[in-house]
Amino acid sequence: MNFDFAVAGGYFAGWRLVRALPEKFAYKTFEKIGQYALLRNGSSVKRLRSNLSRVCPTYSSSEMDELMRRAMSSYMRYWCDTFRSPDWSRERIAATVTVDGEDLLTSPMKNGTGVVVSLPHAGNWDHAGSYFCGMGFPLVTVAERLKPEALFKKFLEYRQNIGMEVLSLDSRSIVTLLQRAREGRLIALVADRDLSKSGVDVSFFGHPARMPAGPALLAIRTGIPLITAYVSYTPTGIHIIFNSVEIPTTGSEEERVSQVVQRCADLFAKGIASSPQDWHMLQRIWIDGDFQERSA
Repeated sequence: MNFDFAVAGGYFAGWRLVRALPEKFAYKTFEKIGQYALLRNGSSVKRLRSNLSRVCPTYSSSEMDELMRRAMSSYMRYWCDTFRSPDWSRERIAATVTVDGEDLLTSPMKNGTGVVVSLPHAGNWDHAGSYFCGMGFPLVTVAERLKPEALFKKFLEYRQNIGMEVLSLDSRSIVTLLQRAREGRLIALVADRDLSKSGVDVSFFGHPARMPAGPALLAIRTGIPLITAYVSYTPTGIHIIFNSVEIPTTGSEEERVSQVVQRCADLFAKGIASSPQDWHMLQRIWIDGDFQERSA
């Protein structure tokens, strides 16, 4: 309990400090932290390199080293953004976002129809969420509970201040999401990883992986549009690419879910291949090799 308190206290102190630093100095500091972590080559960095080697299998050793440098820079930029973005104005958020396929989201929402957005861990998805919350769209998402509890509550408060409704990821969340979908809400779900028994098997960059069924289930059961988003960094902000996901009309629900999740995986792969340094996957993603299944 005391250890959890110390961890949370240190995190909160760091949050306040980074917000108080001059902007350029803060980002340069995080850049240096990322490069230090790269040199230490801990387990998370090794996992990122392993993951990116499957995204870019033809890269030479020197090309992979450069990609890892850019990937850690992108990852640390995300964290610096997270600490500092509570102070960003609505005008700054709007001015630093560009979008391809924006009508896929805005047109249904303006007509009162909900939309499900499925996206991978790429770029800064909170920045994207802030952009659409600024348009007045009620956004709903889910979050896994972090330890310590105080840290989870801090992230909950952070996203609520953006304008999001954040549900705790548990067995009841799908019921609430179905209700929100029917109410015409914008539902955004990070959905490129689910290693539990409930995950849906997909082929991802030619290797077996598992991804969550949630976005597909919401679209199939409610009939609202499902789109994918890939968020990448630009020199001044983020770029979002939306793609529509076709929902099959025949077959069992399980068969249809499987098809839809695979289509999402293919679109994720397309986005990741275009900007691999912005895919912040420092955890296991594929289920071959020494993978051991965990409980749901």
